[in-house]
Amino acid sequence: MMRGVRLAFSLLILFLTVRSTFARHIRATIIYDDVATEVANAEEQNGQIWLTPADLERATHFEIKPQGVCRGVLCFPLPKAKRQEFLIEREGKTWFDLSAFAELVNQSVAHDEALAAWYFGLRGDQRQTLSHLEAPDFTLPDMGGKLHSLSEYRGKKVLLVTWASW
Repeated sequence: MMRGVRLAFSLLILFLTVRSTFARHIRATIIYDDVATEVANAEEQNGQIWLTPADLERATHFEIKPQGVCRGVLCFPLPKAKRQEFLIEREGKTWFDLSAFAELVNQSVAHDEALAAWYFGLRGDQRQTLSHLEAPDFTLPDMGGKLHSLSEYRGKKVLLVTWASW
C-alpha cells in the first residue's frame, strides 16, 4: 500500500515537472518603448515570453544577427555559453526569449498573466543617472526681495521646496 502511494506521488511530481517545461501558445500584448503590439502567436513558458524573430522585430525593432540582438547600430551580444537560453528551435520555428533578454540588458518587466500582457521598461543603457548628488548653485530672492545663493549654505543641511503651477 505504502509503495503504491509513493509511486503515485512520484508520478505526480514527474507530471508537474514535465508539464511546467512545456510552452503554452498564447495571444500576447507586448508593450515596448511605450508602444503596444499584439502578437498572435507567442509562447509562454514559466512566466517567460517567447517570440519568433519576426514578432520580436515587429514588437521591439530589435533583430537577431550573428553579432547579437541589434537595433540599428546598437547591438547586445548574446553570451555564447547561454545562447540556448535565448534562442531555441521548436516545432520547426525559432523562438527568442524576450524576458531573458530583458534581464541581460537590465530592463524591468511587468507581466499581467490574466491579460497576457508584458510591459518592458527602460533598459539599463537608457536610464539617466546622477553623476553626483550636489545641486547646482543658483540665486533666488526671498519674500522680502533679498537674494540668497545655495552656495551660501554649503556644508549645511538644506531643504529645497519647489512648486510649479502646471
